[in-house]
Amino acid sequence: MKIYGHFRAANGAAFYGEFGQHDSTVRALRQAPWLGIAYAEAPPHTLADLAIDVPVAPRSLLAVGRNYAEHAKELGNEPPPFPLTWLKSPGSLLAHNGVIELPFPEHVVHYEAELAVILGRTAKNVRAAEAADYIFGYAIALDISDRNLQTAEGQFYRSKSFDGFTPFGPYLYVPEAGDFDPGNLAVQLKQNGELRQDGNTRDMIFKPADVLEFSTKGTTLIPGDVLITGTPAGVGPIKDGDVLEARIGPFAPLVARVKNA
Repeated sequence: MKIYGHFRAANGAAFYGEFGQHDSTVRALRQAPWLGIAYAEAPPHTLADLAIDVPVAPRSLLAVGRNYAEHAKELGNEPPPFPLTWLKSPGSLLAHNGVIELPFPEHVVHYEAELAVILGRTAKNVRAAEAADYIFGYAIALDISDRNLQTAEGQFYRSKSFDGFTPFGPYLYVPEAGDFDPGNLAVQLKQNGELRQDGNTRDMIFKPADVLEFSTKGTTLIPGDVLITGTPAGVGPIKDGDVLEARIGPFAPLVARVKNA
């Protein structure tokens, strides 16, 4: 598989990069990888010398709710008859090892580990059978959710869009020669070292292809836009001092810490 990320060098310069196939070097790119792979004329960097930044910069950050039957059940909801979608603020994105700040520490705020899909082509009126042609790659996301606000306000945007409420990364993964199957990946989350979520993407009610068909009917998504695909059962509350670690399939783990704002 190909692995891409967004990095910051010691001098503050930020760039997208591609991992070497057999070592821990990073080759700088001229542009975001979903726009086409174009290498910069510069020597490779050593990963240990770089800070890891958010690897995406979407115009639209689209989320799917209640996309695993057991998760819908644990929150007292019926599985939806069609994809339950909404937009999260791209400003909620948080880099690997970042800190989730809780603006309302007295509220019930949940973690949700999710597979993220990054688009590589402009998509409008996409049919599910064609959807794979529009997907650039995959990553790990956390959808942090203030349940008090979600319930009281009757909509999802604000309760899930506070700064830092979408930890993302650390990297983007592009499968090659079937080295991983996005439709059959373990989705796990540990809270302070304790396993809380242990699901699999095969249990999604609506596959990413179905969601793309539903979401692009009359609506345009562009390269770099992101879809986060819902969470399996096992969600639970977070609090000041927690350490969250999400894992999906063969991807490097995504870590986030929690503190009160």
